Amino acid sequence: MEFANPQWFWALTLLPALIGLYLYQYFFNKETSFTFSSLNLLDDLPGNWKIHLHWLQAAFMWAGIAFLIVALARPQERLTTVERNAEGIDIVLVLDLSTSMRAEDLKPNRFEAAREVAKDFVDKRESDRIGLVTFAMKSFTVVPPTLDYRLLKNLIDELEMGIIEDGTAIGMGIATAINRLKDSNTESKVIILLTDGQNNAGEIDPVTAADLASTYNIKIYTIGAGTRGTAPYPIQDPIFGRRYQNVQVNIDEDMLTRVAEVTGGRYFRATDSEELENIYAEIDELEKTEVEELIYTDYKDLYERYLALSLAFFVISFILRKTILSGIEDH
Repeated sequence: MEFANPQWFWALTLLPALIGLYLYQYFFNKETSFTFSSLNLLDDLPGNWKIHLHWLQAAFMWAGIAFLIVALARPQERLTTVERNAEGIDIVLVLDLSTSMRAEDLKPNRFEAAREVAKDFVDKRESDRIGLVTFAMKSFTVVPPTLDYRLLKNLIDELEMGIIEDGTAIGMGIATAINRLKDSNTESKVIILLTDGQNNAGEIDPVTAADLASTYNIKIYTIGAGTRGTAPYPIQDPIFGRRYQNVQVNIDEDMLTRVAEVTGGRYFRATDSEELENIYAEIDELEKTEVEELIYTDYKDLYERYLALSLAFFVISFILRKTILSGIEDH
């Protein structure tokens, strides 16, 4: 609740003065007095109970004054309506599912780290349609761009390596994502591609796919996932069980940089899990959805109820004074 004329509350400071004046007149300004040895015999006289109604009548009068002052302060209820118009972005996440993603230079491994940051990225978006494409030897659309983030995250959780023949068809992954975005009417269309290797499969070269993306005004952000040098890779030995072997990390950074630059995007290198999280956070900041807010504010006056209360108290006070208390002096 707000008050349009709060300066009227200063008038409440007069109320204690009025009460004090009333008490002074009642107790100290008596014109006549009588002396009796005892008043017990007068207790049962008719009309004595009316004396106490003076206080009730005065209380109603003071309450009427207080509510009148509140009404003059003009209490209001603010009614605010916010109209949001969001021009969403269409985004396709392209994730490498080749077996090299089992390397554990990112914790717990590249695949699990990529899956978790992808879900965190989805959680931060509000009005964007987001899809998912995976690739190894071939590429597949897991889910086209959608606003159903719960479905998207469930499908990300269900991803498994090994369900697609092994390989790294980066160009095909980009081409599949383009096919999902090319007919979009949104002003901003984005592909976020994560891989840990070099293009060694598929019929489409990644740079050629990037050229095609640029004709559809699709921006590509590329991420190379993997430490520099070698990375521990788990191997299931039939004799010794699970063991680790250091494998060479070969990420074609020149190609990934070229793919990003052709489309106006950027290339990032994630050498650990924390850096990968920071990369997705940076992309999230770079690709913000423009939200236009129109705020409409209206006010509903509430003074009528306080004015009615004030009038009711004044009327009750007047009735008491002119009826029950009419034969008794105010003092």
